[in-house]
Amino acid sequence: MKTIILLLLTLTSIYATKINDVASIVGVRDNQIIGYSLVVGLKKTGDGTTSKFTLQSISNMLKAMNIDMNPIDIKSKNVAAVVVTATLKPFARQGDKFDITVSSIGDAKSLEGGTLLMTPLKGVDGKIYALAQGHISIGGKNSRGAGSESHPTVGVVFGGALVEREINIDLYNQEFATLSLKESNFKNSVAIQKAVNNFYNTQIAVAMDSRSIRLKRPENRSMIEFLAEVQDIDMNYRPKNKIIINERTGTIIAGVDIEVKPVVLTHGDITIKILAQDTPSQPEGSMTVDKDLVIGLNENELYTTKGTTTVANVVRSLQKLGASPKDIISILEAMKSAGCISAELKVI
Repeated sequence: MKTIILLLLTLTSIYATKINDVASIVGVRDNQIIGYSLVVGLKKTGDGTTSKFTLQSISNMLKAMNIDMNPIDIKSKNVAAVVVTATLKPFARQGDKFDITVSSIGDAKSLEGGTLLMTPLKGVDGKIYALAQGHISIGGKNSRGAGSESHPTVGVVFGGALVEREINIDLYNQEFATLSLKESNFKNSVAIQKAVNNFYNTQIAVAMDSRSIRLKRPENRSMIEFLAEVQDIDMNYRPKNKIIINERTGTIIAGVDIEVKPVVLTHGDITIKILAQDTPSQPEGSMTVDKDLVIGLNENELYTTKGTTTVANVVRSLQKLGASPKDIISILEAMKSAGCISAELKVI
C-alpha cells in the first residue's frame, strides 16, 4: 500500500499586471466571417460524383460565364467544394489583406495544389465584408494542428482576403468607454477601478459588476490617448485558480498554490492522507529527496518540508511514487468531486 502524507497551508497570490492583459474594450473585437466556394486545379483529388452540391456549384459557375452545362454531365474530379472561414480584426480598412482557412466539405482526398475561386465572405448580418481568392498552402500540416498527412483537406491562403466593407467603431468622439474583464471576478473589477482612479487622482472609473468597469474620458485627453494610458496601468490582479487536464496526452497544468483540503483517499494501491498541521516536522529517519519533499521510513510515505499542501505537491508526490498520468488525473477528479479542491477543474 502506497501512502502519501501532506501538510496543509493556505496560500494567496496577487500579481501585478497591465490592465490590457486582463481586460478588453467593449466594442473593439474580432468578427467571424464565412463563405462557400470551389477549389479548382486539383489533380483528380477533388470531390467525386456523389457530392451533388459540388456538381451543382460547378454548373452554376459555368452558367454565370454563359456556358450551359447540366450537372449530370460533369465528371471532373479536379474541383472541390469548400467552406472558407476567417477572422476580421477590429479597425480593418478597405484593401487590408488577411489570412483565410479553406476546408473541404465534400469527399475530396486533398486540396493540395488547388486554387480558391473568388469567394464573398459574409458576417452574421448577411453582408459581404471581404473577398477571398488565391493558391492554397498545405505546408505538411493542416490548420487543425494535426501532424503531416498524405491527403490534407484543410489549407490556408496567406493574405488571400481583401477587406471590402469596414466595420465602423467610433471611439474618438465618445465620452465614455467600458472595459470588460476576460474572466469574471469582483476583486479584479474593483482593483481596476482603484488603479485607474489612483493614476488620474480622480473618480473616473466605476466598477459596474464583476466584469464591467465604466470609464469617463478626462477633458484634457482624447479617447484614444485615454484608453492607451489606461491599458498600460499596473493593477493588482488575482488570477482565478484553474486546473487544466488533457486526458489524451496526460498533461496537467495547475497553479503552484492551489490548495487541497484535508482528505483521505484511496485509489488502487495508493492511499493519500492530507493532514492539517500548523508546524510541519520531518519524521525521524526520513530522507530528503529535494528541497520540498521528504521520504519517510516507509518508502511509500512522502512529506512536505514547508507544510504546504497544494495540487502541485500532490502531483509531484504521486510522480515520485511512480503513479501513471491516468492515475493522477483520476485522483484529481475524485478530489474535485469530494470538494477537496475549490479551483475550477477543466478536462480537454
